[in-house]
Amino acid sequence: MEEKKGKTIGDKTKQLGYKQGLTQDELARKSDLTYTMLTKIESNVIKKPSVLIMAKLAKALGVSLDDLMK
Repeated sequence: MEEKKGKTIGDKTKQLGYKQGLTQDELARKSDLTYTMLTKIESNVIKKPSVLIMAKLAKALGVSLDDLMK
């Protein structure tokens, strides 16, 4: 996957989860989100999730909120 600027939160979440070998279901459970919410974020249906949701994702993925938002 080629690195490019302007990646969405969903793209980053998907890429980080993939790198860690997490399925969507595992990531959803680990971040305390519903599977549906996670799939909507990863498929860019939800382009701007709330800060609370992004914080949960960042914690589950082991990255800072700042890194996820960059």
